Parts: sequence; C-alpha cells; structure tokens
Amino acid sequence: MKIFCIGRNYADHAKEMGSNVPSKPMIFMKPPTALLIHNKPFFYPEFSNDIHYEGEIVLKVAKNGKHIQPEFAEDYIEGIGFGFDFTARDIQQQCKENGHPWEIAKAFDNSAACSEFLPYSDFKGRAIQFKTLLNGNVVQDGTTEDLIFNFPTLITYISTIFTLQKGDYIYTGTPAGVAPIKMGDKLEGMIEGKSLILCEIK
Repeated sequence: MKIFCIGRNYADHAKEMGSNVPSKPMIFMKPPTALLIHNKPFFYPEFSNDIHYEGEIVLKVAKNGKHIQPEFAEDYIEGIGFGFDFTARDIQQQCKENGHPWEIAKAFDNSAACSEFLPYSDFKGRAIQFKTLLNGNVVQDGTTEDLIFNFPTLITYISTIFTLQKGDYIYTGTPAGVAPIKMGDKLEGMIEGKSLILCEIK
C-alpha cells in the first residue's frame, strides 16, 4: 500500500504558504508506517516543535492501473475519506533552506491520519464540502470545486509515473487554514456535515 500526497492543490493554501501555484501536480509519498487510523491519538514527536495539521479529502484506489486515461479515472476511486497530513514545519523549513528532501518533515510515523471511507458513488459528479475543526472551532472550510487538479487529473497524472494499486491512498491537498497544534488539542474532520475522524494530540 502506497500513500500519495499532493502539495499546493488549493490556490488559497499556496498563497498562505507564500508559494507559487504549481503547473502540474506536486507529488510526495509517505510509507505505510505513517498511517494513523481508528481515531487513535497523535503523539507529538520529540524531534519537532512546530507540527501543523493539514485537513484534506483522501481517495482510496479501487483497482490496479497504469497510464489511466482521464475518461476512466473515476472508475479507479473506491472511496472518499478525511485525512490529516501532519507536517513538521520547522524541519520542513530546514530542509528547504538546505535543498534537502522533505521526508523527515512529512513522512514520519503516524503523520497520515485517516478516517473510514465512504462510497465514492455517493459523491461522484459533484463538489464535496469538508471542514477541519480544532477544539470545536472550524479552522478549514473547503470544497473540492476549488481543487487546482481534480480527482481524474490526479489519477491520470500519478498513474503515468507510478502503478496505482488497489488500496493505495491519495491525499488530494489542503485548503487554507493550516496552523500549529499542541498537546491537548482535538482535531475533527467532517465531510458534508458528517464527522469522520477525531484525533487527540498527546
């Protein structure tokens, strides 16, 4: 199982990070050990003092595919979930400054929290609304209508480089509103009013 993540896929998030809007999808990956499921708590890692949440829609891949054509791309989506891409922002900045890869800032253990999945057939063909709540307050209010690269584009592009396999995850990008977390915080992810994930920071 592979975890693909897409960076800067919402223009407002690129703007808040002081980054340019990409001309093609920015892909990075996390190992299976990054996955955090079943509403288990996230334990703040000792190597960072600046962990940020990034709430986003996650796709679960339905079947194996390579060089998938756009008109068939949605056939490869089994489900929709909510995920938190945890980022060690201080470590990421150090990596940027030194021209180093970002894995230690993005792919550490438990850095990819994910909910259960809902059938994609319930959402196909329309925009999906989603929210991140921090301690009960809405901090991210997104819609997939604002994606720079939509689901079929992501499936098509990723599959030209990597073979997609049944059970792979695709974190599709986060809207504006990312911020630091601290011990004792509680994160919640909602899709169209349904709470799918609760994550306590310890």
